[in-house]
Amino acid sequence: MTADAVALEARKAAQAETEPTPAADRLLSGKPSATVTSLHEWRLAHLPPDTRPLPSVTPYDQLLRRRRTSGGDHREGEAQ
Repeated sequence: MTADAVALEARKAAQAETEPTPAADRLLSGKPSATVTSLHEWRLAHLPPDTRPLPSVTPYDQLLRRRRTSGGDHREGEAQ
């Protein structure tokens, strides 16, 4: 759908909410109308629980804390 079509449908839906019609929830057959669920909402509702552990930056912190074994001529505050 284009953005214009979506805006038009949104306006129609908003107008329908403010102007109720008699038996608006019934079809011609007398049965209640079905609710519409977006595919995205349905997929999110049917996802299995996420059992993975939270991410950690500990391995990267260990890389940053590399210790120097020799004094060398490296001055403090300079990049290696």
